[in-house]
Amino acid sequence: MSYQIKKFYQTGTLTAGNRLLPSEDHCVQTDPKRHNSLDSGHRACQGCGEALGTRYAIDAAMKATNGQLIVANATGCLEVFSTPYPETSWRVPWVHSLFGNTAAVATGLAAAMRVKGKSDIRVIAQGGDGGTTDIGFGCLSGMFERNDDVLYICYDNQAYMNTGIQRSSATPAAARTATTMAVGDSPGNAFGQGKFLPTIAMAHGIPYVATATVSDLHDLEAKVKRAMEIRGARYIHILVPCPLGWGTASCDTIRVARMAKETGIFPVFEAENGEVTSVLKIRKKQPIAAYLKMQKRYVHLFKKSPKTDVIAQLQEIADDNIKKYGLLEEKCS
Repeated sequence: MSYQIKKFYQTGTLTAGNRLLPSEDHCVQTDPKRHNSLDSGHRACQGCGEALGTRYAIDAAMKATNGQLIVANATGCLEVFSTPYPETSWRVPWVHSLFGNTAAVATGLAAAMRVKGKSDIRVIAQGGDGGTTDIGFGCLSGMFERNDDVLYICYDNQAYMNTGIQRSSATPAAARTATTMAVGDSPGNAFGQGKFLPTIAMAHGIPYVATATVSDLHDLEAKVKRAMEIRGARYIHILVPCPLGWGTASCDTIRVARMAKETGIFPVFEAENGEVTSVLKIRKKQPIAAYLKMQKRYVHLFKKSPKTDVIAQLQEIADDNIKKYGLLEEKCS
């Protein structure tokens, strides 16, 4: 099913909360009793998609567990901007791990709670795409294979933004980074490299896998809530645009995330035991060029001699996603 069941026509947007809706349809953030797990005072960049996604995800998990939650956090942007020594913006029990062992640390925390007879205390591991798809991939695969009772959340901004915007295995094709320069005959990141980790998680046959974006916050919260209802290994992959690394305006974070979903380049779905069970449908299909033009990391594709062949390849990837996951509404063309 789709969790984005309402569009608020009085504003024309997919607003996160609205006073005209019944309380049961409000998101967690509209509740004055919300936990504010990631509190104000952190040092994220203006328009940071990761800060927004984290706040919604962890508050939703706190509500689902009645505040019985421990978070293990990989090194990366989220860790750096939320805990500059000796300060912290976290209002949950929070453990900083290395770049690559977050899943293992979370597994240990879950085992400790089980041994202590505190099975009501749940554990979340979280990190960026670098610490998830690259450096921490081995530990994460082990967590999946053992079916450890941990929810792993990846906040995917598609590069190593904390250390200078270097390419990760989640960096999309043709994107410019500090290590995939916009030079030569094939500028930007190479085609045919990298990985889409949600499908790898599904291949492990774990109980629950989902993708989400910060443009559909009801959907994000509902998927976190669903994940916390399940025992065993779970994985949620959230697209969180980075204004600095993507070269977008800080006010366009939600818009660019929505365009990623509406083009099909980032499919939004959920799966159980290795099989897709539902998708968040595209409301109005957008051409991939419109998405790319919003980001300076793709500006080299639109210069005096546009790279129409590269744009066509990216459009083909988006169209393949639409076909593979059945993302179009019947009324869409």
